[in-house]
Amino acid sequence: MQLKDKVAIVTGGGAGVGQAIAIRYAEEGARVVVAEILSARGKSTADAIQKAGGEALFVQTDVSAEEQVKEMAQAAIRKFGHIDILVNNAAILLINEDTRAHELTTDTWDRTINTNLRGYWLCAKYTIPYMLQKGGGSIIFIASRTGMRGFARIAAYSASKGGVFALMRSMASDYARDGIRVNAIVPGTLDTPMNAEEFSDPEARNKYIPRIPAGRLGVATDIAGMAVFLASEESSFCIGGVYLVDGGADLG
Repeated sequence: MQLKDKVAIVTGGGAGVGQAIAIRYAEEGARVVVAEILSARGKSTADAIQKAGGEALFVQTDVSAEEQVKEMAQAAIRKFGHIDILVNNAAILLINEDTRAHELTTDTWDRTINTNLRGYWLCAKYTIPYMLQKGGGSIIFIASRTGMRGFARIAAYSASKGGVFALMRSMASDYARDGIRVNAIVPGTLDTPMNAEEFSDPEARNKYIPRIPAGRLGVATDIAGMAVFLASEESSFCIGGVYLVDGGADLG
């Protein structure tokens, strides 16, 4: 087991990529803090881990709320004594509200930036001190191709994910000599709850698949293997990296 005795916090751990990573981490021996805003989802993931013989703690957390993030980190320490891994995954895409810049409402902009970028910073802010005390750790940002290119009609989401890359690079430089490795995973087009509304239309699914050399949409578990690698000692020389898990989408 690659993560035996490690303690991992996974935000947005109640569904999709976060859930897949949380469950895989537990299978690899980690004790997992499932941070999730929706109680039913978060408890479901924690219960599944425990039923499989793993250790998990659910902490209801809105990652945009500073006091809740602070309590999340403290709850991890109270329960498990230290923090080794943070997976910054919780994010929102307000698909029916996000649009072109001049058409965006301030509320849509603020909600998106506060969750997708401020949330990543807050979770890092309150877990890094514990990693420094322990002498190291791994922080993984779940990023997006929208942050590399900027996609049409989702200006707020694209901006938030662009900020994720800049924050990751800055933190990777700042904390490498402290033994804290910071990296990003960039998923391809995934069939997950975030995209459920769009992919409920078969035509939408068929629009994407021909562009992917792997011949299919990704699923959440496709991301979990890379997340294990970046959390483990096998990636000890990986710092500030951007790792695409996209079925070859950039080749299509």
